[in-house]
Amino acid sequence: FNSKSLAVQAQKKILGKMASKSIATILIDDTTSEVLDELYRVTKEYTQSKKESERITKNIIKIVIKLAVLFRNNQFNEEEVAQMEKLKKKIHVLAMTVISFHQVDYTFDRNVLSKLLNECRELLHTIINRHLTAKSHGRINNVFDHFSDCEFLATLYNPFGPYKPHLEKMCHGVNKMLDEGNI
Repeated sequence: FNSKSLAVQAQKKILGKMASKSIATILIDDTTSEVLDELYRVTKEYTQSKKESERITKNIIKIVIKLAVLFRNNQFNEEEVAQMEKLKKKIHVLAMTVISFHQVDYTFDRNVLSKLLNECRELLHTIINRHLTAKSHGRINNVFDHFSDCEFLATLYNPFGPYKPHLEKMCHGVNKMLDEGNI
């Protein structure tokens, strides 16, 4: 019996069950919330499914919360901490790439973005492997299957497409997150 382990499991379970917009506003800053809202809107329009877009957004929140709980409770071993640092750097590169592709005309390359997203997916799977269930791995796949889809990315970055205002708001938020050191 280990009370700390039990406490961490309880936190993961409780926060995982409570991954709603109200909990997200408590645990996630305004800028991140705005970016998530835009991701939700784009996903809803692209999939034509409110249910699917809610599921993907909730999965993002659950993954982030569970990672934070594990990290705050020092549950990662040295190798996982090293992988977590790699993931942070990869997410930083991803954020810079997302913004660059938006700001500089004719630079968008769906394969580059998709590859970066899939590299983040693999790092996440490695990090959580001994801590979270198959259901969490499924959540990661659900999120990354959607956002790394080349057709989705091409539609999102179409300079004449309907998602341009959403992309603009997302990139503004991501840029702000970079400036504030949150990515």
